[in-house]
Amino acid sequence: MDILFIIIGILCLLTGLAGCFLPVIPGPPVAYAGLLLLHFTDKVQYSTTQLLLWLLLVIILQVLDYFIPMLGSKYSGGTRWGTRGCLAGTIIGLFFIFAGKSYTVFALLFGFTFIVQQRNQEAKGGDFGGRFVWRLVILMFFATLNAAFFPGGDVLLLFAIMGFVMIPLRKLSQRNLLLIASLFLIQPIELLECFGIDFIPTLLNDTYYPTLKTVIDSGNFWDMIVANAGIGQLASLFWAVDTGRLLQAPGLFILGMILARGDYFSCGAGFWVKTFVGSFIASFLFYVAKTSAVDALQIILTMWYNMAFTGMLVSMFVILYQNDVFGRMTDGLRFYGRMSLTNYISQSIIGSLIFFPYALGLASTLGIAWSFVVGLGVMSAQIWFCRRWLRTHRQGPLEAVWHRLTWLK
Repeated sequence: MDILFIIIGILCLLTGLAGCFLPVIPGPPVAYAGLLLLHFTDKVQYSTTQLLLWLLLVIILQVLDYFIPMLGSKYSGGTRWGTRGCLAGTIIGLFFIFAGKSYTVFALLFGFTFIVQQRNQEAKGGDFGGRFVWRLVILMFFATLNAAFFPGGDVLLLFAIMGFVMIPLRKLSQRNLLLIASLFLIQPIELLECFGIDFIPTLLNDTYYPTLKTVIDSGNFWDMIVANAGIGQLASLFWAVDTGRLLQAPGLFILGMILARGDYFSCGAGFWVKTFVGSFIASFLFYVAKTSAVDALQIILTMWYNMAFTGMLVSMFVILYQNDVFGRMTDGLRFYGRMSLTNYISQSIIGSLIFFPYALGLASTLGIAWSFVVGLGVMSAQIWFCRRWLRTHRQGPLEAVWHRLTWLK
């Protein structure tokens, strides 16, 4: 295990060094992650004071890195809109690492949990296929509920629709599953477009989101609900088709099924180190390639880059989680994860109450930075609530509803 941590730690340090020259790579945090990995070995030991001091320096460097452009704009004669643009870029930059990757992680877990549920039923002499059909229908309801308070539509609707693909595949061999997943993940629709074959025309036009904004700005609650659940969901599905997610989603579901079937999360660190190294190389190559690509080819390479980067994130977390210290540090996240559906939907409802004109309407007055702070506060409150709720309940409120409706007779 020490050798594996040393190898990954060195890779992180080298990546952090590359971040000094490549702005897209957050150098200091990646390098600090490398130091932590080395600290978890018997070969290198740092004192608590050293680790905390370096962490403080990393935080200071990151704050300066993101806010210096804004301050420079402010004090060198830049306009107010220029300063706001720098601030917006700062917030967007903070989310760069996870942009497009959280969706791929959730898609993998969607397929993974399907196999877990299928196995549980097979152990009882049953089959989960029929119940899963009903479960997907219920998920469509939850997706619509969330979308009613979130104008961008809900990815859960895409999951619910494309999730039907898994049902006829649930008893196939690992080899056949891998073959089918590969067919989805090569982005066949976009590949045809690269050769001039427009299999599906562009669906999302410039009217959907402006229409939603007009309705939301009106401050009418019921008009907002209807527009978000209707136009918003349609726009979200069209956007998924136009950006390559229509077929990537089921491909990722099937990969999750393969991971569950093969018990790969129980594998030793060796498998996940190979996954990390392979994903690291692939994500770098795909990133370089996509920066000069256009149209359908850029969509393909972006999808592959996001998938490879997700492989890095997942493998890194699994490797670290096998370390006792890191495992104890992140153990509290399981409370939040066990109530993920409740947290997901309640975030949209709370956010709409705070920011939209039908309620407090603070979006125009708080600004980007304070809105970010409010978001952190809401998430902290959710974590506190999860810990309290799960002391006396087995599941979160919406998780319990979903479970009971799934097994409704």
